[in-house]
Amino acid sequence: MNLQLEDKLVVVTGSTSGIGRGIVKSFLQEGARVILNGRNQDRVNQAVDELSAYGKVYGIAADLSEASQALEFLLKVKEYGEIDVLVNNMGVFEVKEFESVTDEEWMNYFNVNVLSAVRLSREILPEMLKRNSGRIINISSEAGVKPLPQMIPYSVSKSALISLSRGLAELTKGTKVTVNSVLPGPTWTEGVESYMAGAAKAENENLEVFTENYFKKNEPTSLIQRFATVEEVADTVVFLASQKASAINGTAQRVEGGIIRSL
Repeated sequence: MNLQLEDKLVVVTGSTSGIGRGIVKSFLQEGARVILNGRNQDRVNQAVDELSAYGKVYGIAADLSEASQALEFLLKVKEYGEIDVLVNNMGVFEVKEFESVTDEEWMNYFNVNVLSAVRLSREILPEMLKRNSGRIINISSEAGVKPLPQMIPYSVSKSALISLSRGLAELTKGTKVTVNSVLPGPTWTEGVESYMAGAAKAENENLEVFTENYFKKNEPTSLIQRFATVEEVADTVVFLASQKASAINGTAQRVEGGIIRSL
């Protein structure tokens, strides 16, 4: 299937590792030009070096949770041309008891997970509407619909991203611009692998056995009963960015294996 993404300029935030990095790779494989982003310059440079084998990739280091750095990032991005696709992927999470989360930590969740997307969308969406072309995709989570008691601030921030996406989509009515959110479920990334290794050690279990039993114990409603791969999530994002998905707008696209038990 030709997704018609050749030479499109794509921005993916928080993309030096994990799902973000996978999204960059999938866009490159479709012939797009991609700007990846991370907070650490060395990690950005390393990711660019490793992903350059797949296509034209550029790196800009910036902490988009800070308004001044977000503005500088936007100025640098525009040097590469008009942005065809914006993927707001930057995000943080932590397993922590609700009563132990401070006001400062709550504000950090919103600055990183929500306001980073607001800042970029606020500048880029009007330009897309002006030329009547573009895609914005916000990476939310199944936790935005099914809040996790051990990660309540993260869940609330991801719910906000779903709302933001639908609200922005309303502004695109009658145009060729679309805004959607993508809701990954448990996905096997480097971070998840490290977390699972620690959890298995704490339970004094073999990592492979612990992982196999994870869904039976923790996610019994999952229909696929396994972790999604980074590629599965990334390919969903790339499809939504393509001309083939031009009729999909304002949706919260689930890629969570059926964990959310609802119609």
